[in-house]
Amino acid sequence: MNIFLRVLCLIIGYMFGLIETGVLYGKLKGVDIRKHGSGNLGMTNALRVLGPKAGLVVFIGDLLKAFIPCLIVNIVFRNIYEDTYMLYVLYTGLGAVLGHNFPFYLKFKGGKGISSSAGAIIGLLNPWMCLILLCIFTIAVLITKYVSVGSIVLMISFITVYVIFALNGLLCFDRAIPDSCAAMYESFVPAALLTILAIIRHKDNIKRLIHHSENKLSFHKH
Repeated sequence: MNIFLRVLCLIIGYMFGLIETGVLYGKLKGVDIRKHGSGNLGMTNALRVLGPKAGLVVFIGDLLKAFIPCLIVNIVFRNIYEDTYMLYVLYTGLGAVLGHNFPFYLKFKGGKGISSSAGAIIGLLNPWMCLILLCIFTIAVLITKYVSVGSIVLMISFITVYVIFALNGLLCFDRAIPDSCAAMYESFVPAALLTILAIIRHKDNIKRLIHHSENKLSFHKH
């Protein structure tokens, strides 16, 4: 059990996650995004407050700050730990989402982590998983018109699809090797934490959905 590598991946991810694209882009436009709309630092609030371009920029930025460290860990560890490397990628992705959601320099008040979670998922470099989850998210948003619903459905689907893929030998793990099998089951923990974090960060959205007061998807500035 290499605890040091796990902690290192978390720290690396967290440091990348501290790059708050919403705050940086807002400052370029002379707007403190934290004081407008929902006050959230993510794509949805940037879209509503500053328009489609801002939403796209923030989405890409928040996705890349998780994807890039996950990609690096994936490439570096793939040849060293060929049957366990995805575990380290997930720890890196979890760190990035924690950095985005709880940036220490903003009094631990960040975003909801969906774009960064997407970056971490893409960083696993499993195209079939990404395609399935993209389809699920798109369908959920198109049907409900709520980004929050699509985000929650996406993350619940992620842990479900991830476990199914892992147990069926579609990821890097080899269940015939004890250490690899143990790493596979351990990997369910950071994957589940990504889902749990997403749901917790959407608790206010869930309340608004229950009371039918949640904002539907819009491409216009408020």
